[in-house]
Amino acid sequence: MWDENDERGQIMRELTVGKNDAGQRIDRFVAKALPLLPGALLQKYIRLKRIKCNGGRCKGEQRLREGDVLSLYINDEFFDQPREDNLFLTLFRPSLDIVYEDENLLILNKRPGLVVHADETEKVNTLINHIQAYLYQKREWNPRWENAFTPALCNRIDRNTGGMVIAAKNAETLRIINEKIRDREIDKRYLCITVGHPRPEKGKIECFLVKDEKKKEVQVYHKPVPGGKTAVTYYQTLESRGELSLVEVGLETGRTHQIRASFADKGWPLLGDGKYGRGDVNRRYGETRQALYAYRLTFDFPTDAGILTYLKGRTFAVDDVPFRAKYFG
Repeated sequence: MWDENDERGQIMRELTVGKNDAGQRIDRFVAKALPLLPGALLQKYIRLKRIKCNGGRCKGEQRLREGDVLSLYINDEFFDQPREDNLFLTLFRPSLDIVYEDENLLILNKRPGLVVHADETEKVNTLINHIQAYLYQKREWNPRWENAFTPALCNRIDRNTGGMVIAAKNAETLRIINEKIRDREIDKRYLCITVGHPRPEKGKIECFLVKDEKKKEVQVYHKPVPGGKTAVTYYQTLESRGELSLVEVGLETGRTHQIRASFADKGWPLLGDGKYGRGDVNRRYGETRQALYAYRLTFDFPTDAGILTYLKGRTFAVDDVPFRAKYFG
């Protein structure tokens, strides 16, 4: 919850109403003056008398007069101008599905459709903003208390892919997790539904991927090419029903769109994949997002993990994978 009593960063500022602002409601005037302050929090602060008019209690619908003085007892960061790095402040009720949390990290189940970082389509409703708002409201982090560190995601997944991501609460955790991911000491498994039956039922796909930045997709090659990156994917078919198969996937490399592109190249595109899949099949099933979920991860640390040693050998999993229940329940 937002803390009404924390005086760190909280100051009193005054706004004097000029001729051009007279006649406005107090809540609408403050909302325009402090665009980072969520509307629900603004109303709460009026009720708590952290927003006063001429030294006394006021109401949100109260009309301002020229010369009125508003006293605002509000944390200093809300007076900043909106920027991409402080938009988390506008999230009054952050929404996170927390699989695990301790003093060093969060393991989250990202819902399909949520973008992890701001892009050209979304600036506010991102996973990282929800994480930062959550930690800010718990008073575990405040950008004004730090010189440089900001809570950060250690791994990312596509907007329309669901599943587990790791967020670091401190710089040491971020360094260790990034190192373990690079050294393949964190085993992450995916579930997907393919259109068609992988043959053999269990196997390994090796190819080379070239990313096209303009099209935001990758091309698959079966021999080394300029700009091509090696992609190694392991898979095992768990069940088949009709034309669909439920497949578990593990990655030796973590390339952009690796599972989606390499499976499509083999002739087993993912159900719902609008970029690499079959539009006719997707429409028939009414699926608009790829059936792909990062559902399990294991901290398989064969080397020293510093402050995260306690996680060695631990496995976390998401049991409720929507498309699994829908097609293979």
